[in-house]
Amino acid sequence: MQSRNMLRAVYWHMSRCIQRPSSCVELAKPFCPKNHRFYSEKAVDGEGKLSLHGVHIFQCPDQLGVVAKISECIASHGANIVNTDLFIDFDGENGPVFHSRSEFAFDPLQWPRAAMEEDAVNLAKLFNAQKSVIRVPGFDPNLKIAVLASAQDHCVVDLMHRWQGGQLPVQLTSVISNHQRGANTHVVRFLERHGIPYHYLPTSKTNNREEEILQIVSSTDFLVLARYMQILTPNFLERYGKDIINIHHGLLPSFRGSNPYKQAFKVGVKLIGATSHFVNEELDGGPIIEQMVDRVSHRDSLPMLAMKSENLEKQCLAKAIQYYCEQRILIYSSNRTIIFN
Repeated sequence: MQSRNMLRAVYWHMSRCIQRPSSCVELAKPFCPKNHRFYSEKAVDGEGKLSLHGVHIFQCPDQLGVVAKISECIASHGANIVNTDLFIDFDGENGPVFHSRSEFAFDPLQWPRAAMEEDAVNLAKLFNAQKSVIRVPGFDPNLKIAVLASAQDHCVVDLMHRWQGGQLPVQLTSVISNHQRGANTHVVRFLERHGIPYHYLPTSKTNNREEEILQIVSSTDFLVLARYMQILTPNFLERYGKDIINIHHGLLPSFRGSNPYKQAFKVGVKLIGATSHFVNEELDGGPIIEQMVDRVSHRDSLPMLAMKSENLEKQCLAKAIQYYCEQRILIYSSNRTIIFN
């Protein structure tokens, strides 16, 4: 009943949009964050029906009829597929594995959100799928994240400003750091202005503060390590049980561990890079999400090389978060990723 009342209110607002076109922008904002790829001022299709966009991610053993059944499920509710991408891994340990990502436009009156979830579950049961997830960007609540950072600010500051500008469709719940920042620092002042807590948790060899971190991040959907220079233990990873995205200041698998700038500078590399990846028990060894590179020359000093690398890190981490929120990432073959473009 609450959902139907909400939709009635939306339709009432739409009727006013016909007379006041500028108010259509106001209508779109609650559904689609500003600058998000699904953001659109056209909340109504040509026939005057409310049209939202959904994304379905699917992963199952490859078999006949998967694409047909997904298409049938979507079409049976009056929805229309606007983009689809698929990949089959023929080298799977137990045979070929099917992966797909489908974007579709739908009317929530014809396909209510609860029914959509039920259909996703039924598809998973039908094909013994490892993953069958539907999200409606801009309508579903944004994913909750916490950001862990150490002394360097460039990645966490970049994420904060992208979040503020609506470029990252997430709920930023907190920033956690083992480095103290003064009350007048840019990070602390920004967070206070937006009502986001900053947790200073200094670590030592005998106390990594993981118990406190777990309590703080218990309600998040995933974590972001924005140059957090502490190693999360296998116990933490198991107890948290959700995805963690890290930015590595180097082009993995080269230059793992500490001081990668110095490592790269010493060997005279001509290409530097940054790598965003999922965190697992192996140091800097989780599935790679995104990598970016830039050229350097003999004229670049170590500080210049570090500055170029920091710029890559900011872009590479933001891309990984965007891909994750847009349901573009699937892990396969245990340690490889599919990134649907």
